[in-house]
Order: sequence, then C-alpha cells, then structure tokens
Amino acid sequence: MSIFEEGLGQRPANYVPLSPLSLLRRTAAVYPQRIATVYGGATTTWGTTLSRVNAFAHQLRSLGVRRDDTVAVLAPNTPAALEMAFSVPAAGAVLNMINTRLDAAAIGFILDHSETKVFIVDAELAPAARAALALAKVKPMVIDIEDGVAPDAPRLGKLTYEELIDAGDSGFSGLLPDDEWQAIALNYTSGTTGNPKGVVYHHRGAYLNALGNGLEWNLPKHPVYLWTLPMFHCNGWCFPWTMAAYAGTNVCIRAVNAPLILDHLETWSVTHLSGAPIVLNMLTTEAESRGRQFEPALSMTVAGAAPPAAILARAAAVGFNITHVYGLTEVYGPTAVCAWHDEWNTHPPAEQAKLKARQGVNYAVLEELSVRDPETLEPVPRDGETLGEIMFRGNVVMKGYLKNPAATEAAFGGGHFHSGDLAVWHTDGYVEIKDRSKDIIISGGENISSIEVEAALYQHPAVGTAAVVAAEHEKWGETPCAFIELAAGRNTTEAELINHCRGLLARFKCPTRVIFGELPKTSTGKIQKFELRRRANSTPGMAKG
Repeated sequence: MSIFEEGLGQRPANYVPLSPLSLLRRTAAVYPQRIATVYGGATTTWGTTLSRVNAFAHQLRSLGVRRDDTVAVLAPNTPAALEMAFSVPAAGAVLNMINTRLDAAAIGFILDHSETKVFIVDAELAPAARAALALAKVKPMVIDIEDGVAPDAPRLGKLTYEELIDAGDSGFSGLLPDDEWQAIALNYTSGTTGNPKGVVYHHRGAYLNALGNGLEWNLPKHPVYLWTLPMFHCNGWCFPWTMAAYAGTNVCIRAVNAPLILDHLETWSVTHLSGAPIVLNMLTTEAESRGRQFEPALSMTVAGAAPPAAILARAAAVGFNITHVYGLTEVYGPTAVCAWHDEWNTHPPAEQAKLKARQGVNYAVLEELSVRDPETLEPVPRDGETLGEIMFRGNVVMKGYLKNPAATEAAFGGGHFHSGDLAVWHTDGYVEIKDRSKDIIISGGENISSIEVEAALYQHPAVGTAAVVAAEHEKWGETPCAFIELAAGRNTTEAELINHCRGLLARFKCPTRVIFGELPKTSTGKIQKFELRRRANSTPGMAKG
C-alpha cells in the first residue's frame, strides 16, 4: 500500500459527493434576504426559496417518492419550475423537465419511458397534460401548479403545489446524494425521426457545469438573470444551479416575447440572459425599433447554430456583449466557449464578429473538446480546413441514454462522446462548426456547408432569418435551397438573393431556389431543418439547371 493511502481514506470530514443542492444551502445561509426570484411583480428571497424547496421535498418523500423515481414537470419559466431543480433532487428523485411545446403523444411517450411516478403540471398546460395522461400506460400522481399569472384550468389531480408546500416541513434537510454519480435529471432530445432519447445527468456533472457557467461567463456576485432560455432545455443549461451559486436574481417570464423581454430588461435592471441566435436577433430588432442602447452592456450567452457575423455586429451596436457558447443535451448544455482575447478588441468590428462566431474551446470543467476523424478517431490537423467530428470527454458528459444501451455505446465509441457536428480546428485551437453531418449538402460531389451559405444570405439587408437545406436536383443530385423570413419593412426577390450570394460564394454553393415565409422553429428557437428538408423536396419545382 502506498504511503499516501495508508490511513488516508475518505471520511465524512474530507469527502462529500458533489451536488448542486449544496449551492442553494450556502446561498440561503449567507444571503437569505437577497431576492431569488421575480415574477409577475412579486419577489421571493433565497431564504424563503430554501424553505419552500425543503417543504416540497419533504412532501414528495411523504407521498412515497424514493431514490431514482422520476418526477416529471410540465411548466413554463416560473419560480415553481425553478424550485423543482432543487426540491426534486432533494427528495432523492430524478427531475424530468418536459418540453412545453410537445404534443400529447410525445409527452405520453416520455411519461411511459421514464416510468414517471409524479407528474407536476402548470395550469396553462393542463389540456396537453390531460391528453398525454389518457395515452400513457403509467398512471402517475398528478400535482397541479395553480398560478395567478396563468389562465385558469380545471384541476388534473387532487393536490396542488402550494397546498403541499404549506403542509410540508420547511426544516427538512433534504437528501444529499451518497454517490455523486447518482442521477439528478433526465432530459429528452428532440425526436425528429422516431422517439426521443432520454439523456441522464448526474449530480457531479450538474455541480461542475453550474460552476463552469459562472467561470466562463465571468459572472459577478448577484447577477440579475432573465429567463428567456427554457428551463426544460438541458435544465436551463444548468443556470438554476449557477444562479444559486452566485446568489443572483432570477427574473421569470412565461413566454419569449420581444416587447415583454425589453420591458423586463429595463424594469428589473437585468444584467444577463441566454438564448438561441434567433432570440438575439429578435431582441436586437426590438431594441433597434425603440432606439434602445444598453449601457452598461447587457451580457448574453448565445448557443445553437453559429450566430451570423451580421447579427453579432448589429447586436454589439445596440449594447449586447455576446459570449458564444456551444454544447448539446448530452453534455449538460454549453461546455465550450469562444473565450475572448483582449487583443482581438483591436480588430475591425466585422473581424471581431467573425472570431466570436466560432464555437471555441472547452469549458474549464470539461476535460477535452476535440475535432477527430469519425472513423479513425485521430485528431484532424489544426489547419482551419480539414473537416472532422466534434467530440467530448470529461465529467460533464452524460451518464448515457436511458434504457438504450446500443445508442449509449455508439455515442461513446472509442472513449469519446460523438456530437455529430462537423467542424474544423483552427491553428489557435479554436473549433468552428461547419455543419451537422446530416446538414452537409453534397452537390455534384462537392461538399457545401449550409452555414456558409446562410452567413452569405444574412449579409443582405432584407434577410431577417435564413436557413439552407439540401433540395433534390435533377443534374447535381442536390443543391442549396434557401428559406427566408424577411426583416421587418424589407422586401427582396429570389433572383436578387441568388445574385447576392454569387457575389460572395463560389457559384456551385449558391442557392438554386429561395422560398419566403415563416420558418418552423422548436420551443428553444432552433430552426427545424428536418421540416425544411421535407418542404424543399415536396414543393413543386425541382431545379434542373
């Protein structure tokens, strides 16, 4: 036995499993009177939040909830939803925040697949929940969240959230995990083809990524964070736990609405928010229409598809300080960041925007972010040109897919988590996504990045939102088809946009068709390219030229 092992084992005094539950306990003890949540004009302190979390966790235990039981929640971004991030794990259970935009069949599948024991439903979403329960084989206990801000709805269950809190023990200490590998949350990926997969998080990863968010974003003490990002999306990218760590204020709103968001930004002196590029574009447009300039700058983390340089430049002009992050459901949300260098501030704005659009480098809490050949698993050259697949390795990678060992093994092949995102590795070590593997357009044997074509389209002043997918082509097999939402008050034509692209791209990369109209989006603001591919190849007029 090593001299550094004999008599030097783990004990209660020197080892405690990592869990984000400890972050709430500390903040409630140190800053009990600081405001934790703002909602509908009402505020709640961190001390009161802990009492409510303890009371509800106690009631869940009294109702028979035990370790690894699934507690599903269908609710918008409300204080109740935020409290679930702590109360459900404090009862030893696994939190499943369900996408509020799903239909009854998808919700029913999730209830069955996760073997949900308790289903907590916001009143506004009761109709969808009722339909899902009618389809599901499991029959969970239902708890209603009756919210004064939400529309009235008939009860689904016999108990309400507030009734249980009132009857619960606010002094209940909760159950810290005895093993930090214990499951804390279950998040379902978007099922574009077939059923979604259940991604399982553990306490250790949730704790680390919560702190990683603050570290990479340079969060100050007591930030004011506006919830535009859905709390069901990767548990709000772990920000419920991050905000507890930093004793911040959570400003909650039920829907993403640009005028409402701008009003809240001003009323509550918001300092930080997160969202997809489409949310950034929406807020930038609203700020421009109001002549609003954010001083000091408003910090926003943006993830999803790379924000086009043109949007980043516009956002900077109205006072958004953008941090571009990248991740997936399987890695607790964002685990890569375009870490900024001070010397980049000397570059022209267009060059800064181009640098900021890169996905960047690993979070400090992620062991490794790499770009590798998907077959050999060898790292690709750092030349900014060779395509490979982004892969992750570290403590903020999921446990695996629930009840799906085949998918889990495939995802972890060769000791890395395979993202499915195609990227290049630049000489400075920064990663830049070129496309999802399924979104690369192969035209006459040439690979075309849909992101590159979209970036060109965004440089046209009439383009509000752009998405490019492969469309069948009689001669070339497939060519780019562009879908466009026009900017407010602007107009253009298919011919004008194609000609615009020809001035920026090689001719074979330019769209052969342009279709105008509203783009289908997920609840997190991501454009549903699978739906656009269907439209592109079902709309009359296959290109022949």
